[in-house]
Amino acid sequence: MSSSHWEEFYANHLPPADFEDNRSLLKEFCERHNEDQNSIVLVTSGGTTVPLEHNTVRFVDNFSAGTRGSASTEYFLDHGYAVIFMHRLKSMEPFTRHFTGQQFFDMLDVAETMENGESGTPSIFVKPDSVDVLAPILAKYKIAQEANKILYINFTSVVDYMWLLRAACECLAAFDKRALLYLAAAVSDFYIPSDKMPTHKMQSGHGAPTISLQLVPKMLAPLVSLWVPDAFVVSFKLETDENLLIVKSRDSLNKYKHKLVIANMLQTRKSRVIFVTPTTSYEINLTKDQLLAGMEIEEHIVADVVQCHEDFMAAIPLQ
Repeated sequence: MSSSHWEEFYANHLPPADFEDNRSLLKEFCERHNEDQNSIVLVTSGGTTVPLEHNTVRFVDNFSAGTRGSASTEYFLDHGYAVIFMHRLKSMEPFTRHFTGQQFFDMLDVAETMENGESGTPSIFVKPDSVDVLAPILAKYKIAQEANKILYINFTSVVDYMWLLRAACECLAAFDKRALLYLAAAVSDFYIPSDKMPTHKMQSGHGAPTISLQLVPKMLAPLVSLWVPDAFVVSFKLETDENLLIVKSRDSLNKYKHKLVIANMLQTRKSRVIFVTPTTSYEINLTKDQLLAGMEIEEHIVADVVQCHEDFMAAIPLQ
């Protein structure tokens, strides 16, 4: 992709309304952790929308709920990383991902009377049989928050994502090899250019619309070569055809020159991934018993990525 494609994309699409606020948050977070010489990871998570109107009522979406990115963030925190968690608004987030709405409320109860039997302000407490589940997750959340080790940044559309990705990279460049990019978001491959979208809601009375989609510029090219040239960059490849998985992963590495692709099949993504480098590949697998016991493959993925990053910082080549 020539530089004109991604430069044209930014020139023709406005940043999100809260972009400057988010850029300030990114700058402050990165400056603090760079001063402390911490390693830092940008985790992108969830899917991006493709609006069909400027005043968006309808949009094209994908199935991603942010499971991998939100789980991986917790494990990166366990390894001591500062984390920028850049996620789709209302997708899964670290810590809260363990509890859906009804499940969370089932863990709580209300006491409306005081010990002396008089009525008072209602008190909410965790049921005794739920304390063992909630307490360790809450403790890890508090540690991360009090140490300012995690920054939450959200996006909705593919345009939002692209603006925030570049802004994050601008701040991460100062970390050199200590920066890790873990690009797990399911970014739309197609979009409707701003000048091709109607302003208002499309009316069904006008008949079925004809929608012409264009390819989203591949931002891995400027990211690796220009924005964070010294960082350790990991991308993900999801396929439904096993025959394409390794081939397309290696094609991506050869084309964009980043360090690692984590490849997975749609049907088995929770139990099997393949680490692909320019010359080798190996699998991480979870057994059925491990899955039933609540083990998450992201724990193993992150442990291996952290080891790869440490080797990279120590100038040990990937095998």
